[in-house]
Amino acid sequence: MQTDSHILTKQMFQSVLPARAVDAHKGTSGSVAIIGGDQGMLGAVLLAARAALFSGAGRIYAAMLCQTALSVDLLHPEIMMRSPEDIAKLPQLNALVIGPGLGQSGAAAELLTFWLKKEYPLVLDADALNLIAKYPHLAALVKSRQAETIVTPHLGEAARLMATRVAAIQECRVDAAIALAQSLQVTCVLKGAGTVIAEKNGQYCINSTGNPALATGGTGDVLAGVIASLTAQGLEPVYAAKLGVYSHGSAADSLVEKGIGPVGLTASEVLIEIRNVLNQLNNSV
Repeated sequence: MQTDSHILTKQMFQSVLPARAVDAHKGTSGSVAIIGGDQGMLGAVLLAARAALFSGAGRIYAAMLCQTALSVDLLHPEIMMRSPEDIAKLPQLNALVIGPGLGQSGAAAELLTFWLKKEYPLVLDADALNLIAKYPHLAALVKSRQAETIVTPHLGEAARLMATRVAAIQECRVDAAIALAQSLQVTCVLKGAGTVIAEKNGQYCINSTGNPALATGGTGDVLAGVIASLTAQGLEPVYAAKLGVYSHGSAADSLVEKGIGPVGLTASEVLIEIRNVLNQLNNSV
């Protein structure tokens, strides 16, 4: 039964990020990589990478599967573009997102297989989840991982992972999120109105922020980037998921209060506002 103790509130997140030392540098704020971006879906990687940047990670790398991948993000050149192969050679990496715009090709499946075997905290989103639902050996790799894993399905992706109907997931959102977390041995972020964050030990919480303005393309990519960024900065992955979900929804609420949305609110606007939310939380007494 849902109780107030299961609801995410602002008070849970005040002063949550580690204070930055006077002599801090980019290396002390963590390194994040985003992998995805098959043909026609490069924007998904850019949104996730920009979200990681605006939520405070020190180094952000982006890799695209598409052969015509961008060599620079002209809007945010702080993001370092690499090939998928070069991401694997990085000497420093604290968290990785794989899936935004990844597609479901053989090359995508091979790339996902490679990273599931690595001992980095992973955020699995979008097509990574579709591939896991499609190929049992990938699901087995997820279950056997020793490093922390966070999955961020929407209702359709959750239904595919659990081989059931979307309506069945929606009818019992909390139970479905817990079952998915336990079956894959992950933290499950089941997106939607009242996003559920479920842990493999059966604990769960429900987000109190957000509004229908988030029902637009790219906002899920933004959330994945934020969660990985917070993980890279030193938060426990489960707590990074909770703060990421809360700040993502709070950013949308703030923008709508300012008259920016709900109609026409974009994922790019949400990721910038997340920076304001996180700084306000950190400055709260």
